[in-house]
Amino acid sequence: MASDLLSQVRAQEPALRTIDWALESGRVHHAYLFVGPDGVGKELAAFGLAQALVCERRGGDAGPSLFGAAEKPPVRACGTCSACTRTVPREDIRRPLHPDVVVVERGLYSAQQIGRDSDEKQDISIHQVRKLVLARGAFAPHEGRAKVFVIRRAEELNLSAANALLKTLEEPGERTHFILLSSQPEALLPTILSRTQRVRFAPLPDDVVADLLAAQGVEAARAKDVARLAGGSVENGMLLADPDESERRERFVEGALAATAAPTIEAVLALAESAKKDKDHLPSNVAALASALAARAADSARAGRPDAEALAIRGGFALTALEHLAANGAAQLVIEAMLMRMRAV
Repeated sequence: MASDLLSQVRAQEPALRTIDWALESGRVHHAYLFVGPDGVGKELAAFGLAQALVCERRGGDAGPSLFGAAEKPPVRACGTCSACTRTVPREDIRRPLHPDVVVVERGLYSAQQIGRDSDEKQDISIHQVRKLVLARGAFAPHEGRAKVFVIRRAEELNLSAANALLKTLEEPGERTHFILLSSQPEALLPTILSRTQRVRFAPLPDDVVADLLAAQGVEAARAKDVARLAGGSVENGMLLADPDESERRERFVEGALAATAAPTIEAVLALAESAKKDKDHLPSNVAALASALAARAADSARAGRPDAEALAIRGGFALTALEHLAANGAAQLVIEAMLMRMRAV
């Protein structure tokens, strides 16, 4: 079965038009920044563009048509040649097998693979950029068509890594392209922003999220329910649909509500302390808290209870905490401040 990845991107027509125009005109920029929420198709589009750049058929003779004349070469990847199939990331290693499509991501490689003493836990280190980008970028593409570096969560590049990458972005090798993915472009160096062409990806419509969740095995009714809370993100939807994740979020919500109502601040400090150990799940936990408070505020307003306004204000504090987390705020301090503000209402 054909696997042209760009054809699988849903509800992102403006971004796809930009990519298709670049491929059709032969003016593919050397460095793109795909920005937008996680789980909306940025990564799929990045590997789709990489696939088109290394495709063995694209840009060559597509062969005769049914009427004997040569067909126009495809704008996108054919999806079936060896290069195309090897550009699709393997689930077990989270990267492609194609030697000219290189993935940079925090923690994707062992310390030994990138020449470090310890694994990357906080950010993308200069060791990875040196090993994967600078060393490989000095050579021509292995198979001769193009070399593509896909950088997941580019905002996690530490300062040294970002500056090292910048030198390559300023003077890229021939047929070398970069695709940076980020939901937080404001966290990137201004010099990197100025050297990349931004392509925006929007949150997905709820019905598209529900369809994609159902395609990944989520029961249809459940998919429709969680899609309304997913913020246009399939990734968020999968987390919401996961029973284990749901239980984790419920524990956080219950703990936060209890800490808000407790007579002393010990519970606040304990929950804030635990937050820094569960940083990856914190945004979805806080989003669940905001949703729970909004639902309670709505119920109280309908019933005419006097606590409706206070609940709505607390929900606003949860949304503010989400913004601070997205801006790389310290998890412990963000949660502590959020809960203390809620207690004061």
